[in-house]
Amino acid sequence: MKFLFVHQNFPGQFLHIVRHLVTDDRHEVLFITEPNANELPGVRKVPYLRPPQNVESTHIAARELDNGARRAEAVFKAGFGLRHLGFNPDIIIGHHGWGEMLNLRDLWPDTPMLGYMEFYYQHDKADVGFDPEFPADPLDFPRIRAKNALNHIALNLGGTGQTPTAWQLSTYPAWARPLIDVIWEGVDLELCSPDPTVRRKTLKIGDMTIRPTDKLVTYVSRDLEPYRGFHVMMRALPPLMRARKDVKVVMIGGDGVSYGSAPQQGGTWREVMLKEVGADIDPDRVVFPGRVNYGTYLAALRRSDAHVYLTYPFVASWSLRESLAIGCPVIGSDTEPVREFITHGSNGLLTPCLEPKKLARTILDLLDNRDLTRVLRSNARAYAEERLQMKDYLAQYCSVIEGLTGQDPTPGAKPKAVVPRIRRTVRGGPGSRLRTRVVEAAE
Repeated sequence: MKFLFVHQNFPGQFLHIVRHLVTDDRHEVLFITEPNANELPGVRKVPYLRPPQNVESTHIAARELDNGARRAEAVFKAGFGLRHLGFNPDIIIGHHGWGEMLNLRDLWPDTPMLGYMEFYYQHDKADVGFDPEFPADPLDFPRIRAKNALNHIALNLGGTGQTPTAWQLSTYPAWARPLIDVIWEGVDLELCSPDPTVRRKTLKIGDMTIRPTDKLVTYVSRDLEPYRGFHVMMRALPPLMRARKDVKVVMIGGDGVSYGSAPQQGGTWREVMLKEVGADIDPDRVVFPGRVNYGTYLAALRRSDAHVYLTYPFVASWSLRESLAIGCPVIGSDTEPVREFITHGSNGLLTPCLEPKKLARTILDLLDNRDLTRVLRSNARAYAEERLQMKDYLAQYCSVIEGLTGQDPTPGAKPKAVVPRIRRTVRGGPGSRLRTRVVEAAE
């Protein structure tokens, strides 16, 4: 089969499925993306230059659409070159969030399209206005609503959508959900595995040394910001560190802004929070190593005595899945995306997202309870083995692709005879929802 993937930051969410497909010599995989240094054997990258973004002359409410239209035009040009060279994909798979795929239907009108639908923006039922410390501005509601312009165009391209969790699917309007499949993402359980011996060794992260006698509390986020509860975690540190002198804290994450806004007063959220609580915490027992390599990240999680994962009602991070797979005793925010993964008292603990005193108390109770820690570690790993198997994720992904193309892309699968196909609305997929797919004419 011929696959065309699209994501501005290769390989994006498609790392595992692309790796899976290229193990079969009968597949040809091309990937349209912005230039970057990432490489995968067997994948041919087709770069496009990033067009101007956030043009000031464009109305602020229309900038998301304008950005997407510019990207769509650049990707169309890359695709046009491919078609001119004779490449015609059997399926197009990509992320709809940046608008890159919007014009590809004009090049390949009959090619099945599977688009990653990550989140439907709302101004009153999810992340916006969730935290009263940062109240929503009604004047910003038009911009938030307009962010869904790309979602709406994508949903009307005639393809099928995919999303990784039931909660993310629930953010979409009822009329859109039958067009979107939930493909529950998996974790490499061999790579993300427990290693109890790490807790018996001395570990160095940044300029901090963690000894076997220390209690290690970990926190991970792409960037240290309120959307991921960074301000709550920081405010939990003073009572936590006063209560136990053996606690050390590792806060992994960059100083940028991935979600939400930068501080109004300027600077980074780390600087803002250190100014607020820095005098009440022991700087020798808290380290901010920034973004670390994957090995250091895994070592921190394996050594962790309590791993904190907080988030507004928004997209769940990969670190939540990976911390469960490693068997971390996880303390998560009691928000919808986290409750989809964690059952309180079974494979983790839940705490109110915006209450630092309760977070500190939950951490201390966990550190004092060896039996609970042992149960949470064991159940977290068992949950991952049951629900987060990479092979299950890849099998489901290949099943969706087969439903759209009539060909089983599973490496090693026997190719099917080429037969005429028609597009028809059929029942299939999770919950037997109605969706349009390509089916064999003889069906």
